[in-house]
Amino acid sequence: MLNEQLFHHDRVSLNFATGPRNGPALVFFHGVTRRWQCFVPLIPTLGARWHVHVLEHRGHGLSSRVPAAYLVKDYVRDAVAFVQNQVQGPVVLYGHSLGAMVAAGVAAELHQQVKGVVLEDPPFGTMGSTIGQSALLSYFSGVLPFAGSTLPVGTLSRQLAEIPLTTPGKAGSVRLGDTRDMASLRFAARCLKQLDRDVLSSIIAGRWLDGFDWANVLSNIACPALLLQADIAMGGMLTDDDAAEAERLMPDCARVRLPKIGHLIHWLQTDSCLRLVNSFLESLEIT
Repeated sequence: MLNEQLFHHDRVSLNFATGPRNGPALVFFHGVTRRWQCFVPLIPTLGARWHVHVLEHRGHGLSSRVPAAYLVKDYVRDAVAFVQNQVQGPVVLYGHSLGAMVAAGVAAELHQQVKGVVLEDPPFGTMGSTIGQSALLSYFSGVLPFAGSTLPVGTLSRQLAEIPLTTPGKAGSVRLGDTRDMASLRFAARCLKQLDRDVLSSIIAGRWLDGFDWANVLSNIACPALLLQADIAMGGMLTDDDAAEAERLMPDCARVRLPKIGHLIHWLQTDSCLRLVNSFLESLEIT
């Protein structure tokens, strides 16, 4: 069973959930627009052998709102403080999407403390200045009006389903509801209701990665890393070029491609994800 607490640092209060002390610390970082509950599919299994902590980023869920301070580097700064001061001791990090870049940033900075890192489909360049080259810009622009909504979840999820997704160079559009089932859209709606709208501003402006040199970050990761790459054709965000560069930069990197699986690997294919993650975690030497 997990309980929620607040971690305070530098005038920011961050909500997090923590479980029983069943082993070494395993810290999760969720993706942008989500909440800590995104990792509910993994926690029962991994929590049996690990002391799970799940941090909720600034501007998300019950964490503080910090206007004009939602760059990736800002999330990394919060996460470093959390791991240093709240978790302490040897730790393994697991991040999805934005959370994967945050986990990488923490691993690069806290060499001694971090013993391993799981990077689930980090977007890297896809969410930077080139965001306008994919359907992502239309997605984030489409959900922007719903951030902080007071609408009931059911109503909001039905409105989200009608958001048109467009890709530059391709004619026409696709409804968001044709790419996600209604149950997933309900969870997305619940997360959006607790999202600061300003979180999306730097993403839409193509400034999200300002001050975060992901190649330099990865080159400073000394611990073993598991890099999970989703299928771009199914909505994955990690390109082959970026994945190959990440594999080259990290000295001990196990890269696994997952064909026909979209960006939310741990949500869409939980059993496959757990098999890979457990194999990696049980290979680590935690001292």
